[in-house]
Amino acid sequence: MDDHLSSTPKNAIGLCLLPQELIQDIFLSLVLPEIVRLKLVNKSFSRIISDHTFVRQCNTLSTSTTWLFVYKKRWLRDAVLHAFTDRSSDRWFRIPIADLLKPVHFHGEDLYFLAASNNVFLFASNTVREVVAVNLVSVTVKKIPPSPLGPRGTSSWRRSGMKLVTEPSGSGHFRFMFAEFVANHPVLFVYDSRTDTWKSTEAVESGASELSPRGGGHVFLNVVHGPRESVLVASTPECDAAVVLRPRFNYARGVGGNLSVGFSWGNVMDRLHVYGDGYMMIVKSEGDRVTGEGGVRVLKGVELWGLSLDGRKWEFVSTVGGVVEKPYAAMMGCLEEKNGIVMAALVSNCDGVWDMMWLSFDTKWMQWTWMPLPDCKMKGWNMAGISFSSGLTLP
Repeated sequence: MDDHLSSTPKNAIGLCLLPQELIQDIFLSLVLPEIVRLKLVNKSFSRIISDHTFVRQCNTLSTSTTWLFVYKKRWLRDAVLHAFTDRSSDRWFRIPIADLLKPVHFHGEDLYFLAASNNVFLFASNTVREVVAVNLVSVTVKKIPPSPLGPRGTSSWRRSGMKLVTEPSGSGHFRFMFAEFVANHPVLFVYDSRTDTWKSTEAVESGASELSPRGGGHVFLNVVHGPRESVLVASTPECDAAVVLRPRFNYARGVGGNLSVGFSWGNVMDRLHVYGDGYMMIVKSEGDRVTGEGGVRVLKGVELWGLSLDGRKWEFVSTVGGVVEKPYAAMMGCLEEKNGIVMAALVSNCDGVWDMMWLSFDTKWMQWTWMPLPDCKMKGWNMAGISFSSGLTLP
């Protein structure tokens, strides 16, 4: 549906003249942000979208739709999430959140987007050192009390070391999990929105994990990565167990250097390691052979590794084929696995121009798909958070 269809009164009136069953079919072909916007057009659209049968059909489709959310550094009055889904592969959706954040008095200039799951989104502020949960569908915002470690600045949150898990019932309740070293030992911290409290659990050392790595609905939180070994905390989604995993990295494929995480700057590293859900993506690059400048590199290849069945080592899984070589000065990424599909977003910057790519790997069929994403109009802005999510639903 074109953007002007929901905003032009003549088009809205024309739609209202169609049979309700046909209108529902048209609405079901849209993605959720478009449907929510149509609900505000007139009472007729609102009544159709609020119908229990339509909500059930819409949510069935939405739960299998994966989104990539990007937050740009802007003033609070312009706070906007940008959302992209492969169901609508030609454009980004803008989701304003400024009005939602006003009650908590967050300063938008230092706001950071932490994580997302279903309808719940977490944001952190460096000024007030607090975290808030925003429910985009119920239009509510909730402050989360400080963790047992105390108030934390935005630099303390590591994307691969935290996880937001929402309840499948659609109640809006969630658990926010993160892992950190405390007194030289991995500890799991869990916030439960039902009780509005935190719980901390010291992870148990184990030679072979009782959990099943890379699948089974378990949560894997990265704690630290050394030159040859990683430290992770594995837990069930219910957080009733926490186990330490120490997978070692094999250099047999010629991958040198230290394991690392975060930005890959062209003049510092030629490999970026992106972690998430028991997987590791290695992005390889070389110096720009055209200009020879040390600060600009060229993407050369992408490999996917995963935890072994006993959690004791990183195992090679697959290499991406046919990825377009492109120059960059800095690169970052995020990675998530769900239902056997590993998804990764690689975000690069060169001369102030941002470029994004979405990669997916089907672990059952051992197949890759990837696509460059359309321009998000980020030139001149700083990225302040990125996350995958699925399961956006109507209440």
